[in-house]
Amino acid sequence: MTPNPALDLTYEVPGIKPGASHRVPPPFSRAGGKGLNVARVAHQLGYPVMAVVPFGGHTGDSFIAELRSSGLPHRPVAIAGETRRSIALMDTDSGLATVFNEEGPSLQPGEWRALAAAVVDVLGVSGDLVPGVHNVDDTAGGQAGVLVGAGSLPLGAPGDFYPALVRLAHDVGVPAVVDTSGSALLDAARAGADLLKPNHHELREATGEDELHRGARNLIAQGARMVLVSAGADGMSAFHRDSPDGYFTARLPQPLEGNPTGAGDAAVSAAAVALAAGITDPPEILRRASAWSAAAVLMPVAGEVSARLDMLEEQLVITWEEDTQ
Repeated sequence: MTPNPALDLTYEVPGIKPGASHRVPPPFSRAGGKGLNVARVAHQLGYPVMAVVPFGGHTGDSFIAELRSSGLPHRPVAIAGETRRSIALMDTDSGLATVFNEEGPSLQPGEWRALAAAVVDVLGVSGDLVPGVHNVDDTAGGQAGVLVGAGSLPLGAPGDFYPALVRLAHDVGVPAVVDTSGSALLDAARAGADLLKPNHHELREATGEDELHRGARNLIAQGARMVLVSAGADGMSAFHRDSPDGYFTARLPQPLEGNPTGAGDAAVSAAAVALAAGITDPPEILRRASAWSAAAVLMPVAGEVSARLDMLEEQLVITWEEDTQ
């Protein structure tokens, strides 16, 4: 589920000079947003997915046309507002990317109900994600193996959105994975999300903790079962409520250069696929998430992983770290 998707525009520029004019080829255009990137990666690697997304306006027309042509299974929900854009400037000389994310449109109450109904329908249950009107029919028999909510919330979204998503997942017997930021991250933790995936900046912002392990433990203390935290070249760490004395960290011997835009989304995809398969071992989830994330850095656009995935996974160094008090 991607509540606030975007049309991703990626420009490749051979050497970005601030204040200068650059002549560039037309951008690569793709329907994006964190949840869609999660679904694209899993789909690329042969796993079944169904992406639920709102779309609207002229940008929304381009967004949904690309999504349909991509072959990614999806459930679109039409809204009146204009789908936002995310503009990435990829400096092909330095390997660095600069990203500009527009704010998303506000969803009207009826549009929000339609989006909620689409999620429920995809899961094969009867009910509603709108707070206070949440009823699940246990005989409905949904086929989903995991429910992922990823990205920022659009304006006008119910404040209880991610907690309701977690409750719905648990009511139908599947794990709930949430990748968001700010107060929504804390809300998902309090609801008992099975896995949260902030980066170190998002973790610090949400919890107020400067030390990574303290921030992750904060989320677990509030109710999260497992927390994956990415920290760029410093690797990724996995914290679990059943291991209060330490955590696992995965790193590559050498940092990668490339486009980090979709790295976190690829990590979420790997974790979701693992949980859907019944894998709950933290170091195994961390190993997969770190490898998929690294393989995404090598691709020019988000939502894809490199064919070097297996090689990168073999290079990972996973260590156990004791918590420092």
